[in-house]
Amino acid sequence: MDTLVSLCKRRGFVFQSSEIYGGTGSCWDYGPLGVELKNKIKQLWWREFIQRRADMVGLDASIIMHPMVWKASGHVDHFTDPMVDCRECRHRFRADKVDEVPWVHYCPATKGNKFTVPAGEPCGHCGARRTLCPECGKGELTAPRQFNLMFKTFMGPVEEDAALTYLRPETAQGIFVNFDNVLQSMRRKLPFGIGQIGKSFRNEITPGNFIFRTREFEQMEIEYFVNPAEVVDGRPADEYWHERWIEDCMAFFERYGLGRENLRLREHEKEELAHYAKRTVDVEYRFPIGWSELMGIANRTDFDLKQHAKWSGKSLTYFDGTSWRDSGRPTTTTRPRSGASTGARTRSARRSA
Repeated sequence: MDTLVSLCKRRGFVFQSSEIYGGTGSCWDYGPLGVELKNKIKQLWWREFIQRRADMVGLDASIIMHPMVWKASGHVDHFTDPMVDCRECRHRFRADKVDEVPWVHYCPATKGNKFTVPAGEPCGHCGARRTLCPECGKGELTAPRQFNLMFKTFMGPVEEDAALTYLRPETAQGIFVNFDNVLQSMRRKLPFGIGQIGKSFRNEITPGNFIFRTREFEQMEIEYFVNPAEVVDGRPADEYWHERWIEDCMAFFERYGLGRENLRLREHEKEELAHYAKRTVDVEYRFPIGWSELMGIANRTDFDLKQHAKWSGKSLTYFDGTSWRDSGRPTTTTRPRSGASTGARTRSARRSA
């Protein structure tokens, strides 16, 4: 990885942010060639998924939104990772990822010699497994506690609770709160989608692997809205369109040069589904660091629009010509982080009570 980082710097692709001051952890600047490459990818995605599709429109929502947006979406209460600290070196880890990193071990079978053991494996000399801090090999880890990943900031000149807001952790909510604006101004009929490209911010506990997991990144995201009461090819509309978006996204990657042997689909197990998801499928790519998510495609049902209708008191409905219906989400959120990952989700619409 160090070789790759060095090469990207020398060739003008990616620089360490604030490097002359020692750098900022997991923040990167795109150089003259890097910004051209990144813009080409964004332009290609926009052309393929927004401009060339009659059922898609674009949006550019604000990074700073009303704080109630994040309360309604569940981010204030649920957008957390379990965190543990080393009592000795104070290093922090995600509790659910601590066994996925190599660990330092002072082996008693070799008179306390220091070894770095591969992730998840026992010591080859004494057979012991990791119980202490993987970074220093000496300190005990604290009990896990939940850590919210949103960056807080303040609106206005006074830092008080009334002015508290957040840097958005995803672009999707900007689409949901503008659903009715787009519906009315563009006179859309279901099914249709809204896409946008923009910056998001996550205060990751253990970012790393160069630009793959960073605290500031760009997402390319789509929310695609359908009427779940409809049936398409013998299947509920949300399930049909979710599967259709999975196929379309795979075809997009293959069409632009990613080999099929380096792509795979991974179905989320029931216990790992997000609280809003009916089904989620990841498109994974075989990176030098191993298989990891390139895009996530989720059927989010009508969770988000129902939540925003509830918390805002506004009716997020559509008129199909005969009756009013709640518009739900079979959106496919295409969420590629710039330089690394991508995501996509689907939502479904339900009848209004």
